[in-house]
Amino acid sequence: MAEWLLPEGTEPDPRFTLANERTFLAWVRTSLALLAGGIAIEAFTSDLFLEPVRKGLAVILLLLGMLLSAGAAVRWVRVERSMRNKAPLPIPLIVPLLAGAGALVAAVVVVFVLWR
Repeated sequence: MAEWLLPEGTEPDPRFTLANERTFLAWVRTSLALLAGGIAIEAFTSDLFLEPVRKGLAVILLLLGMLLSAGAAVRWVRVERSMRNKAPLPIPLIVPLLAGAGALVAAVVVVFVLWR
């Protein structure tokens, strides 16, 4: 499988590969927190939010967690390929996605907490 994912280049210093793996695991940990947050909003906030808002927030968090997990895997492969080919590291596309969606969810929560 390694030959299919990483067909060219030379093996980088193991410290860099392990650092890339730790970063991947941090992104996965964040995606699990988003999934847990989506489940928690759906399960425990029925008295705080209207049903469409609650379901919308839960779905946004669940989708964001799912996308972040997939994005983490793609990012890991792209960085590993860059290191093997001694090329510049790719720009992390999942960072603006996470920041934008997180800001959207936080804004909705703030509005409804103040409104209530």
